[in-house]
Amino acid sequence: MNIDFHYGVIYLVSRLAGLEKSDARIVAHCCQYVDDATVSGTLEFAGGESYERFASAHKMFDYMNISNTSDKRIWAPFHFLPAGKGSTLEDKSICKPDSAIARDMVAHAIDNRGAENALHRLGVTLHVYVDTWAHQNFTGTISDHNVVTSLTSEDYSHEAWLEKLKHMASDAVHTAQSDFLDHVVKLGHGAALHFPDQPWAKWQYQNGHGLTFQRDNLPIFMEAADMAYRAIKGFRRGNTAFAQEEGLSEETKAALASLLTSNRDDDPIKRLDVLCAALAEGQVPGFAETVTPYIGKGPGSWKDQATGIVDDDGDGDKKPVWSEAFEQSDYRKFHDAIKEHRFVVTQVILPKHGVRLA
Repeated sequence: MNIDFHYGVIYLVSRLAGLEKSDARIVAHCCQYVDDATVSGTLEFAGGESYERFASAHKMFDYMNISNTSDKRIWAPFHFLPAGKGSTLEDKSICKPDSAIARDMVAHAIDNRGAENALHRLGVTLHVYVDTWAHQNFTGTISDHNVVTSLTSEDYSHEAWLEKLKHMASDAVHTAQSDFLDHVVKLGHGAALHFPDQPWAKWQYQNGHGLTFQRDNLPIFMEAADMAYRAIKGFRRGNTAFAQEEGLSEETKAALASLLTSNRDDDPIKRLDVLCAALAEGQVPGFAETVTPYIGKGPGSWKDQATGIVDDDGDGDKKPVWSEAFEQSDYRKFHDAIKEHRFVVTQVILPKHGVRLA
């Protein structure tokens, strides 16, 4: 899913589920920031203090991870949560919507609702949870399940898809296109391009195991929105059996579905702008308010507010001064949530379901 869902829709369902505006902003920001937190390593302060961070995403077209284990440490716990079904590790690593593992992950976030960064943990968790719908049948490990041998949609022929994929390869990497198509497409849903993340897309594809999948994204995305709403209600009430919470009203679902299917710009940021404008105009029953703009990087970002660093891709040349403000910042709380989430998913939840990836 893209920023229009991770930030816009998650903010909407957070408010509808009863979170205050400030809390809903934190949850939605963290949900999207999982895709934008690409800087890893130790943050060094001028006085000698230090803080360790762990990236929850790679920069676009950064496929160097295909030759090491970061696919298991980043893509699997943050973007392609394994469902744990099957007899082999490859099959167990396949992402499935609303799996038992996914529900255990949400329940753990609810159980820890008293933590100082509980809202940040919830936002990270919701990112992974809703992505189990969008990224279903793909994996966060190198696998033939991610290979796409053919793809068609309402707007794309097989030939148009293949040409787009080859163009992406030539733009993205300095290797032969054949190497890219043979190897890089085995990770995540890169070979399926943007289709898994577009709310309106109707498409079908065949994977490297010869399995054919037909996708109508709208009902899939609407189920994800409804279950995210239930998860947030469960969080507020301390109910780990969150699926039993009452879901979105039919009127709300109809309005949101209309917005998602009619908002078809290829640029997800433009889609977010359209969605937020519609929300401010009251096009979803029971909701009419301005959604605070999302600033993921640069001036005004959480990193800037916490450290004064505006470098998108690193920490700049000047070390920041450590302060109590850093300790209380959303930036620190988010990165702690990332580290906590990764540990819980890879070291506690996945092994309990027979999956060991890290």
